Amino acid sequence: MNEDQVKGKVKQVSGQIKESTGKVIGNRSLENKGKVQKAIGEFQESAGDIKGDIKKGG
Repeated sequence: MNEDQVKGKVKQVSGQIKESTGKVIGNRSLENKGKVQKAIGEFQESAGDIKGDIKKGG
């Protein structure tokens, strides 16, 4: 696992926590921030996957 993959996973987990907390306490803003952070984490992890594939192939 490379650095981008790890950071992406951390952002996803953090986003999930925010999203869940927002749902539980009825805070739509926190819920939406969590969804956005989760999406950013997924993108960052995917970018890390691509970087890893490039390094393996190159």
